[in-house]
Amino acid sequence: MHSSNRSRYYRLAKEGVWIIVGQIASVFGTLVLVRVLTEHLDPTQYGHLALGLTVTGLVNQAVMGGITAGIGRFYSIAAEKQDLQRYLWASSQLMVYATAVVVAIGFVLITGLLWLGYSQWMGLAAAALVFSILSGYNSSLNGIQTAARQRPVVALHGGLDAWLKIVLAVGVMLWLGSSSTAVVIGYTLSSLLVTGSQFIFLRRLIPLQGIQTAEPTPWARQMWTYSWPFSTWGIFTWIQQSSDRWALEAFSNTHEVGLYAVLFQLGYTPIALATGMVMTFVAPIFYQRAGDATDPSRNANVHRLALRIALFSLLITLIGFGVALGLNEWIFRLLVAVEFRAVSYLLPWMVLAGGLFATGQMMALKLMSDMKTATMSQVKIITALLGVIFSIYGASIAGLCGVVGALVAFSVLYLAWMALISFRIPFVVEISSKPQ
Repeated sequence: MHSSNRSRYYRLAKEGVWIIVGQIASVFGTLVLVRVLTEHLDPTQYGHLALGLTVTGLVNQAVMGGITAGIGRFYSIAAEKQDLQRYLWASSQLMVYATAVVVAIGFVLITGLLWLGYSQWMGLAAAALVFSILSGYNSSLNGIQTAARQRPVVALHGGLDAWLKIVLAVGVMLWLGSSSTAVVIGYTLSSLLVTGSQFIFLRRLIPLQGIQTAEPTPWARQMWTYSWPFSTWGIFTWIQQSSDRWALEAFSNTHEVGLYAVLFQLGYTPIALATGMVMTFVAPIFYQRAGDATDPSRNANVHRLALRIALFSLLITLIGFGVALGLNEWIFRLLVAVEFRAVSYLLPWMVLAGGLFATGQMMALKLMSDMKTATMSQVKIITALLGVIFSIYGASIAGLCGVVGALVAFSVLYLAWMALISFRIPFVVEISSKPQ
């Protein structure tokens, strides 16, 4: 028994080290990317980049994101049933369907831009669409590797993507000139290389064999049943996540959008990545312990673990807020060009917003483990719509400060509601047997 526990703790510690290494490389790369881009782009160009990437957000939230979540969730179930080949086949089917939807969205978007006379946005929109497709495939492959607890592979590709973005974005800008379109082309090339590498590692994890079937598999139906709520609320969450930038564009200017984008990347993104590191570690553990979520004792174990981790995430958020409160000017001097430094005082509030939302996402992971994704729909949709209202109102009365305040208000609301639905469900206090 003691030997088994030691072996399990050693395996968990080893996995934790790889996650930390990967996340440090990714976070550090993201911060360096901000520094490099702010040296090559002025705030207005940076604003164009932020607006253009909202197209990628639409694809990730409304199309690819749900499928990716389903693929990651069902790996452990397929592995337990020793049916990984059919699982992979079903996963590839769903990704092909998602790609067709993205192509259709792209056609409508490009046609609309041309018809409205915004031809100057077509290059950026096209590059963003291609980038979003490749990012979706990369995320799905990464989800499989994460679910399989292939921590070194996940760490390698997370760090590789962050640093390739820097090298290739700068390279394309030196070739084509400094512009938001050049940056997105660099991102696309990075995603292409990383996705190719991910596929090679997947072949090693699960050697691909021919599957002779012409009928829809049960895996595809089950994954879609699990995934469709993500796509449903994804439309609303995308509107909320894009509304801050577009509200600033409407009520202020693109220069303000660029300043906000830098604040978001330095404040919201790192704290979200830090808590995301914990989610990356615990998600496959949750999924394996919950199984198909039909055993009350296994569900109870996941419930208690999720509560502890959510509290830890909240603690990390408060620490991050305190650090940013004291060091925001120094952080901006170190990480951004001079033109962006006037808004450093808003950094702590962006950290707070990012951490509160990430803690809510941690609670959502518990519902995902319980196979109760549909129960999150009401929370996701209503809070997203309120977030849009907050952003528009904030931008109209206070510009950049108003939008940051709106994001904090949205995150508080999301966290409170997600906590209510995640931990109000009765659960078994004692477990008769320990998880394997």
